[in-house]
Parts: sequence; structure tokens; C-alpha cells
Amino acid sequence: MKIVLAQQNYHIGNFESNTNKIIEGIAQAKAQGADLVVFTEMSICGYPARDFVEFSDFINKCYEAVNTIAAYADGIGVLVGSPARNSIEGGKSLFNAAFMLYDKKIQQVVHKTLLPTYDVFDENRYFEPAYEWHVIPFKGKKLAVTICEDIWNLGNSILYRICPMDALMAQKPDVMINLSASPFDYTHNDDRKAIVKANVLKYGLPMFYCNAVGSQTEIVFDGGSLIFDKAGNLCKALPLFEEAVDGVILNDDGSLDAGIVASAASLPDAELNPEQLQPTLHIEQVYQALVMGIRDYFAKMGFTKAILGSSGGIDSAVTLALACEALGKENVRAILMPSPYSTEHSVNDAVQLSQNLNNPYDVVRIDNIYQSFLDTLQPVFNNLPFSLAEENMQSRTRGNLLMAIANKFGYILLNTSNKSELSTGYGTLYGDMAGGLGVLGDCYKLQVYELAKYINRNQEIIPGNIITKPPSAELRPDQKDSDSLPDYAILDSILYQYIERRQGPAEIMAQGFDSALVNRVLKMVNVNEYKRNQFCPIIRVSPKAFGVGRRMPIVGKYLS
Repeated sequence: MKIVLAQQNYHIGNFESNTNKIIEGIAQAKAQGADLVVFTEMSICGYPARDFVEFSDFINKCYEAVNTIAAYADGIGVLVGSPARNSIEGGKSLFNAAFMLYDKKIQQVVHKTLLPTYDVFDENRYFEPAYEWHVIPFKGKKLAVTICEDIWNLGNSILYRICPMDALMAQKPDVMINLSASPFDYTHNDDRKAIVKANVLKYGLPMFYCNAVGSQTEIVFDGGSLIFDKAGNLCKALPLFEEAVDGVILNDDGSLDAGIVASAASLPDAELNPEQLQPTLHIEQVYQALVMGIRDYFAKMGFTKAILGSSGGIDSAVTLALACEALGKENVRAILMPSPYSTEHSVNDAVQLSQNLNNPYDVVRIDNIYQSFLDTLQPVFNNLPFSLAEENMQSRTRGNLLMAIANKFGYILLNTSNKSELSTGYGTLYGDMAGGLGVLGDCYKLQVYELAKYINRNQEIIPGNIITKPPSAELRPDQKDSDSLPDYAILDSILYQYIERRQGPAEIMAQGFDSALVNRVLKMVNVNEYKRNQFCPIIRVSPKAFGVGRRMPIVGKYLS
């Protein structure tokens, strides 16, 4: 039996596009001689559909799409993911389900058992867990079909009281098949290989694991679907960040008609989330995820052109390079907005960057606008000393100008704030925190520098001076980030322990960090939650990003 995996990029609620894409995937699988083609979790409607599933019309359209696709399941089995109605009285009204289509009709429906409700996941809000477990008989084989989280309750990840595979094993299945929508973070590709290997070794069965690809607002899915033989060897891995349809033959003895990409001994045995921040970790994947995040956000929203403020600093430089790669250099407009405190070399660096990228740019000085604000507010400020108020007026002026140009010409403003700044509140609401999409908001400053080096891997795109000069907001004379923040090497390490690893102050201090500094940094994080609550969506690349995956009270007193 040949089983083919179809990792495809879906659009949430775009039933016509998703249906056509799945039908095309079936055609590709047929051309490869497949007996069964496996699509991903919630492939019918896109994942995560969130509160869309609360509309009966949305669920009706899901069933209509399933029935349309069933007509193409002629001579080939098709496994697709979709919400399914719960006919049992009591409990949630829906299941997260996999539909087995064959002979042009629905043959069986499998319900997801383990419903993640943590980080970016909120499935208990919508779905009822499975009540029963049955293999799917197909062409002389028994298929143990599970959905995403169903295979993750092993090792150090035991969050649930049951494992659906334990129940399915009593029915002597021949193969495990998992439909997944597992989001990207820079540790997760290794985690997936480890968990699939652990399942294979525990149950002694080969596994076909099909993962989604594509970006859905802030969540990026990286594909990387996997096929393991029953000995725990990786036999095929579909590409990361690309659509692909491919598979192998499952022989009668349970072996796979495929070579070995990686032996069981060379693959990870456990989760590999690092205990310390590693800025270089999978930086190529982080780059690919950010490019896909920008590209899909614009394509799926119907946007074509981006604008951003180009300051001559590292964050705007990396954002500009990413956007040019994602959207095409001609579709990304950089606006340089020098103030009285901008240095000449920063303006020159920003100009050189746009010349290197060959993207359109404009220089719009804000001196006169800034002075008019000062003059207008002079009776109110009453000659009080220069302070943060005057600094932030410059930033808000820039935000206003960027939004005006965006409105005039139909651009979407890309925000350039990094995770270190957002963590500590080092940003101006309605100024440099304005934007429609946060490109670097899940990358610490040290990671931004590594992205710059990766962008320059073949030739100098980002001028070297941008990478080597001390970072500065340039909102007052001789300003440096280090005037307000600790050295980024120390700051980012503390932030990583608190945000990604959820370590408390005593645990962080025990790692050798100064106690006063730890208390100061953690306080900055917590008191600035109100700023982040007003921020735009952030492309998620880490195990714990700001946004829907990190929910903190604004008025909380803890550590503040």
C-alpha cells in the first residue's frame, strides 16, 4: 500500500481555495500511484479557526467541502481534517476530526482525544474529546489514525490521563497515521522527530506524520512531515516551509519501501528545548519562518505593499531585508525620518541599505514638525526640563507620518520592535510601536544580530556599520540603549529564563545574575503588559511568544 502525505498551505475560512487545493493534492497522489493520501489537521477550514467554528454556517460549509472532496475519493482513500458535529447529548457540540473518504463517500470519522489548551492552543473551548477509539480498515490494513496532540502524551510531556494509541493497540493496527497542525518554533522540528520516534519505538509500528505548512496571522506552520519505519528510523522528511506531496510504500510485513534518511540512533530521544538562550539556534529556520509569516499575511489579507520606518538601526534594517525577500523589493517602501538628534551616519547607513536592496525610499525630515509640537506645548510644559515626553514626540511624529503615507498609497506598516524592547517597555505607544504586523517581536536583540549576519551570508546587504555600532533610539543627544537597558547579552538571557522557561526570580538569581538586576528586569516586563496588550500581531518563532500564547493580567501586582 502506498501512503502519500500532502502538506499544504490553507487559508482559514477560504473553503473554495482549500477544497481546490485538496482536490489537486488528491490528483498529485493518484499520479504517484497512491492508495491513500493524508492531509493535515483541520485542512478543510484551516487551523486555527478559533471562534469561526461557533457559527453553524461555518460548520455547514465544512461538511459541504468534505462532500465535494469525497467525489474525488474514487480508487484512492483520502484522510482530511475538519470539525465534526457531536450527536451525543451533553458536552461540546463539535469534535476535532479526521474524515476517511473512499468510494466517493465518508467511510469513518475519527475524533481527536487530547485537546491542547495551553500556549497558542485553546481546543477545550470548542471541542469535545473522543469517547471511543477504532482503527480504520482499509485495503487489508488496519489504520490507527490520530490527530496532532494525540501522539504527544509521552516522555516529559504527559499532560493527559489517557493515550488514544494505547486503546487502539488492542485492535492490532498495522500503521500509525497522524494528521497534524503543529506550529513552528526554533526548537520544535527536533521535538517532533523525538516524539514521533518515541511513539514508533513504544508501539512498534511505522508512522506517517503529516504536518501543515503556511502562516496564519501570527502562527507559522513549517511542514516537515515525517515517515518513520517501525524500528524508529526516519525514512522520509518533507521539506520545511514548502508545500509538498510525497510518500512511500508500506509493505505487508510492516516495513517501508524506502531508504533511511536518519537512523534511530542519530535522532533525538527527548525534547530539546535549550536551558539557555542560543541566539544562533536554527537561525536559518527563523529567517524562513519570518519571510513566510510576512508573505502569507500579505497574500491572505489581500495586501501587496509594505512600508516601514528605516532608521539606520539593526531592527529596521533586518525588517526591511526580510520584507524585500518576502514581498519583492519593489513592494517595500522605506521612509527615513531624521530628527534633530539623528546622526549623519545613521541616515547614510539607511540610504546605503536601501541602495543595496534596491527598494524605494524617501527622506522626510521631522525637524519642523517636532519644533511645532514644542512650540504648541510650550505654554503647557512651561519650560520644564527636557524629558521622555520630548523624546516620545519624535517617535509619535514618525508613526503619524508613516500611517499617513500608508493610508495615501495603500501600504501596510511593518513594525520593527524586537522582543527585548517589547519585554521591557522600551518603545513608544502610537509611535515606534505602531504597525499592522510585528516582524521581529519574537526575536531577542541578540537573535536580530544573528539574522543580520545570516542575511549577509553571501554578500553585504546590511551595511557593516549598522551591525557594529552601539544601538540607539537617537531621541536625545548621544543616546544609547545601554543608558536605559542592561547589556543585551545579559538582558536577553534573563528575559529568556523568565518568558520562555517561566523561571522565577530566585531561580534566575541562582544562575549567577545580579539580584537587583533580575528584580528590575522582571518588574519592567510585568509593568509593561499594558503596552504589549495594544500591540499588533507578532510572528511567532519561539516556544513562548507575546500575544495569544502568553496571557498575563495587565493590573497584576506579581513581581511589579
